[in-house]
Amino acid sequence: MVVKVYITSSSGSLAVKKHQQAVVGFLEANRICFEEVDISMQEEQRLWMYQNIPKEKQSGQGKPLPPQIFNEAVYCGDYEDFFQAKETNTVFSFLHLNSQPQ
Repeated sequence: MVVKVYITSSSGSLAVKKHQQAVVGFLEANRICFEEVDISMQEEQRLWMYQNIPKEKQSGQGKPLPPQIFNEAVYCGDYEDFFQAKETNTVFSFLHLNSQPQ
């Protein structure tokens, strides 16, 4: 299974950019295989992401912001969920991974 991080390369939001960098940096540092999916360049992927985020995670204030994290088609969460998992040392279960890479 491949962890997919849905990002955007065309955001004007500094917070979105920092959140994306934090997730990608953590995955790289921990040698977790992942794929970045740039929703600003791939309309089909952007629509798929929006359709596969659970309704309870979609705010009434617009579309959910990147980064959004999936393991294949299984939704893991957004940056806030990732941050909580990192703080509680449960990132691998959050990502639906069996164990830490060697």
